[in-house]
Amino acid sequence: MISSLAFNPLVSSSLNIATTTTHSSKNKRYLAKQKPVELALGYQNPNGCKVCNFGSKGSVYEKVSSGFKGISVMTDDKSTMSFIEEDVENIGILNVDSSLEPFKDHFKYRLKRYLHQKKLIEEYEGGLEEFAKGYLKFGFNREEDGILYREWAPAAQEAQIIGDFNGWNGSNHHMEKDQFGVWSIKIPDADGNPAIPHNSRVKFRFRHSDGVWVDRIPACIKYATVDPARFAAPYDGVYWDPPLSERYQFKHPRPQKPKAPRIYEAHVGMSSSEPRINSYREFADNILPRIRENNYNTVQLMAVMEHSYYASFGYHVTNFFAVSSRSGSPEDLKYLIDKAHSLGLNVLMDVIHSHASNNITDGLNGFDVGQSSQQSYFHTGDRGYHKLWDSRLFNYANWEVLRFLLSNLRWWLEEYKFDGFRFDGVTSMLYHHHGINMAFTGNYNEYFSEETDVDAVVYLMLANSLVHDILPDATVIAEDVSGMPGLGRPVSEVGIGFDYRLAMAIPDKWIDYLKNKKDSEWSMKEISLNLTNRRYTEKCVSYAESHDQSIVGDKTIAFLLMDEEMYSSMSCLTDASPTIDRGISLHKMIHFITLALGGEGYLNFMGNEFGHPEWIDFPREGNGWSYEKCRRQWNLVDTDHLRYKFMNAFDRAMNLLDDKFSILASTKQIVSSTNNEDKVIVFERGDLVFVFNFHPENTYEGYKVGCDLPGKYRVALDSDAREFGGHGRVGHDADHFTSPEGIPGVPETNFSNRPNSFKVLSPPRTCVVYNRVDERQEERNSPNLSTVEETFAAVDTDVATIPDVSVESEDRNLDRIEDNSKDAVNAGILKVEREVVGDKLEEDADN
Repeated sequence: MISSLAFNPLVSSSLNIATTTTHSSKNKRYLAKQKPVELALGYQNPNGCKVCNFGSKGSVYEKVSSGFKGISVMTDDKSTMSFIEEDVENIGILNVDSSLEPFKDHFKYRLKRYLHQKKLIEEYEGGLEEFAKGYLKFGFNREEDGILYREWAPAAQEAQIIGDFNGWNGSNHHMEKDQFGVWSIKIPDADGNPAIPHNSRVKFRFRHSDGVWVDRIPACIKYATVDPARFAAPYDGVYWDPPLSERYQFKHPRPQKPKAPRIYEAHVGMSSSEPRINSYREFADNILPRIRENNYNTVQLMAVMEHSYYASFGYHVTNFFAVSSRSGSPEDLKYLIDKAHSLGLNVLMDVIHSHASNNITDGLNGFDVGQSSQQSYFHTGDRGYHKLWDSRLFNYANWEVLRFLLSNLRWWLEEYKFDGFRFDGVTSMLYHHHGINMAFTGNYNEYFSEETDVDAVVYLMLANSLVHDILPDATVIAEDVSGMPGLGRPVSEVGIGFDYRLAMAIPDKWIDYLKNKKDSEWSMKEISLNLTNRRYTEKCVSYAESHDQSIVGDKTIAFLLMDEEMYSSMSCLTDASPTIDRGISLHKMIHFITLALGGEGYLNFMGNEFGHPEWIDFPREGNGWSYEKCRRQWNLVDTDHLRYKFMNAFDRAMNLLDDKFSILASTKQIVSSTNNEDKVIVFERGDLVFVFNFHPENTYEGYKVGCDLPGKYRVALDSDAREFGGHGRVGHDADHFTSPEGIPGVPETNFSNRPNSFKVLSPPRTCVVYNRVDERQEERNSPNLSTVEETFAAVDTDVATIPDVSVESEDRNLDRIEDNSKDAVNAGILKVEREVVGDKLEEDADN
């Protein structure tokens, strides 16, 4: 069998979509079998006629400068859009996947909607980037002689601003309403000082049509706090405008965008080893160095936006512009991000624009007082409510909703220097059915029909355009379980514009195997297919487990493998039990093959790198409001005589392997063998050869594996090495020389369709990676050790300071000698190096 992502135009049509019933902390992937929806292009009216109703805000007669050359748009109350058809016909995504051609009308409709919306924004707001500065217009903004406060609340009949500054009496601070439903007030300074002091509480008070006055937290509030001494106390908005001396000033530039993200998913609040809420600064000082040490290049922060219910994991957002006050202030979060940048770590934010908390008192939902969708952030009726999440759904066609959400993205990028986003719940956004009771089979009719929410699709296209315009090196990831084609293609091709999609079917498959199949029932072909089943040219972030697999009601991979023995048998002072030996071995193999074969990026949730036991359980009524399982037990991996350190060391090593050989960024991925009888998978990623032996008992001596390039291969990484808790059965100094296979240029005559092969030792439940050694480079980098020692002795330098070249990688001997020696010694070594290399060059010339 041979599978190559480098050459196949499409690996499959559905491409890594979850088809099993899945439960998460947010019930976001509750799927069941259902017949595919019949295809409908565009929208249909009750009579079945196709209609394209774009609405209007006036007339637009301009060229559209968004990558679609030659397209002009004209809209007013008496006309529809007109397009230069030959240009509209050129939809780039159809060139990538010709099987999308039957849905060309859908993409044309999507394109028209996107261009129309973008053009209106350009005409009436000065462009997308300017439109996304809504936080400079709404909420509280300091002006030269006062504070200007604006709030969009069309349904309000009267409005006031109240707070500590006026004794919570708004009678002297009435607001005025304009024709667009925006209330505003200018509060002049008092004696040269702001009338509203920094860090004081504020709220928006308004009267709706039934005469009732209600108090709400301003929609664009930058900070919100709650009285910790009062149980279930409501949140208060906080006016946040610290003096210059108290504002955090960023000291470090953003790191360069990595070729491929290795993401450490983290929750700041539960990152303490103690049963309490951790702070941004403690996370920065204590946890970020751990992440860097394990060779991750990206941190993905959960639960940053303020959420009144801690146990929602941060997914029921109440205040979209405010940082979660449980872990500190806005300045503390800036410290964290700056510290991450100083360590070379990119920082992504888990952004929730798929829904909002149903909380009326503390959240955006409180602005809904029964008005129409046009005057609200949310849809009305059933369309505005997610029945599984118990949350409100945005009206993405609303002008002010677009301003609010797009400005929200810009705010986090510019104010806090985030390097990108992971969009949560994208499946819910893409479809009117929100993925509920929908089992995606990969049939394209499931993606392009009347069930497609084009309003949300257009919003996501605008969002990705904006983010990449503001920060071209941003990384934007979609959490989508459906496998929507084009989700990871550029907006210029009429794709939705994400850089990556989470490969959500992979963890589902691992959980299914661990729960329901014996080791002997594991299918090598099925494992390989599940890991490689993704859309060509649309990048995926693979993961074996994320926070979803760690919550109450489920178990981590380590816990599934070892369960109660993790409490009693993890000591290195005794021999590992069969359960622990199997558990640690498979833990390493599952995570590594997921990284090496599953995508173009990799993600791990905090603690899973060392096999954190137990689950995550946030404080709630059902557990007595306990923090006992809402923390990370770092002491387990830090205790030298416990076996957790072995899984952690292997996690560090596999990330380092990618750092050195760019596995994830390589487009060369070829699975040459999936032998179910042997329980062995052999594949190449880049020029590395991977051998995974899942057999519980069989050791294979002289096991033949195919490869592309001829030459000499050596072990680059071995899960069975003793430093990873293995048995040390594979020799790392052995040279593996290739033999040619079959007739050159005739793949079917080769071994496993590979032109070369070599033989290896493959113990049970191990994975070993082989790297082709450049022998000429190896010879150039091998100094005359006796001469080096003489040089050291001549300058009274301890020879022991010379690295042991018998165990160091040959191609780095000279570099390490130079780095570790003193200046006086360096001169001598460099002299020897020149002599040795010179002798070698003369020999080559003579030959």
